[in-house]
Amino acid sequence: MISVGLVLHPTKAVDRSLTMIVDSARTDSVRVVAREADRPRLPDGVDVLTEAEFRRQVDGVVALGGDGTMLGAMRLMVERPVPILGVNYGNLGFLVEVTPAGLPGALHRLAEGDYTIEAHAGMEVTVGDERRCAFNDVVLGRTGPGRTTNVDLTVNDVHYGYYRADAVIVATPTGSTAYNYSAGGPVLSPSSNAMVVTPVAPMSGISRPVVLGGDDRVAFRAEDALTVEADGTGPLHLPASASLSVHLLAAAAQVVRLSVSDYANRSRVRLSLLDLPLRPDQLIELIPLELRRNVAAAIEDRRPGDEPGRR
Repeated sequence: MISVGLVLHPTKAVDRSLTMIVDSARTDSVRVVAREADRPRLPDGVDVLTEAEFRRQVDGVVALGGDGTMLGAMRLMVERPVPILGVNYGNLGFLVEVTPAGLPGALHRLAEGDYTIEAHAGMEVTVGDERRCAFNDVVLGRTGPGRTTNVDLTVNDVHYGYYRADAVIVATPTGSTAYNYSAGGPVLSPSSNAMVVTPVAPMSGISRPVVLGGDDRVAFRAEDALTVEADGTGPLHLPASASLSVHLLAAAAQVVRLSVSDYANRSRVRLSLLDLPLRPDQLIELIPLELRRNVAAAIEDRRPGDEPGRR
């Protein structure tokens, strides 16, 4: 029997979607499972597993929340990637595709196998004995106000230079549109096997973004103690004179896509908010076709000589 795992936003009310998933699973003879931490919020019909059992047993995951919940599901399954469908209860939704209203149709398509998989690269970050996975970015930052981030960059055991800046960002192609882009870094194609290192407000040393290959061995050595954030999951402490290594994990997550063109259009809308240059005719293309038809019909109805508000 196929097992579908649930990953829930910690606070948002997702009860209706939970009930819908359980009812659909009964029809399709699918087992629905969740982790012990979510037990108080689960309806009847969901099996509760430990986190280790969850990772071992699920054949797919439904993440109910926003991009943060989706990233959490991706990190959870990084050692054993399975298809993950995101249902958008958040605001941004770069990774999540389905709305709660569209969930019934999405579940039907999943049961029919009518979907594609979009592979996402992650980064394994190692500080001493501690490891974390990031799908967006790793940020090396200051430990207090008025302090700078001073680190040396090593690629494939060769020292390339140093950074003296407010912070240093290492981003995946997915994360390249976030903090990296705001700091002046390039947008990387999702198909590129690469990561980008971008200094924030550089003062000396390397002052431009550096794009590195997916197989490059990347390390940073801290001159002073720093904090390290991997996808905002909480700070790691990098002591003075210690090193941090970053390794790209190709195809570390499998994101379910039901409509590649619709998702691409929504992504273009969001990217345009980051000041990507689009001409007026290109912006019009981002408006859903049905809305364009309604606007065109309204313009046609406003014949010359008509008074506003009268027909």
